[in-house]
Amino acid sequence: MKISYQVAYGLMRLWWSLTRPHTMGARVMLVRGDRVLLVRHSYRASWYHPGGGIKRYETPEQAARREAFEEVGASLGPLELFGVYSNFRQGWRDHIVLFLCRDFSISGRSDSEIEQIAWFRLDDLPPDISPGSRRRLEELERGKQPRFGYW
Repeated sequence: MKISYQVAYGLMRLWWSLTRPHTMGARVMLVRGDRVLLVRHSYRASWYHPGGGIKRYETPEQAARREAFEEVGASLGPLELFGVYSNFRQGWRDHIVLFLCRDFSISGRSDSEIEQIAWFRLDDLPPDISPGSRRRLEELERGKQPRFGYW
């Protein structure tokens, strides 16, 4: 199953690079005390904040809430806009709206694209966390963040 997701993801990236000039996504940092919840997708090797693409006629907030529910079964309380970032690596022309949420409940239910869900201490993140996710959490820990920039 994992191989089929990886192949589909590669084909989807190729298709997007040819047909979609820009993509827009929403992610949410789910933080409780000194811990953050991260996900590992079946088609990617790193840990990420829950999130995904914004659908047509969907706001970034709606997308963040939908993705958090689909990926980890989270019902989110108030969201704080953390920033808007751009990712031009690997041929992507992607823009990410990142929210911070500290008030949420989790059912633990996830969809088939999520391989693992885990809590990590903010001062002990996994070595294979995505670089953008690591930068945002380090900014959160330092108490300052750019509201825009590169993912």
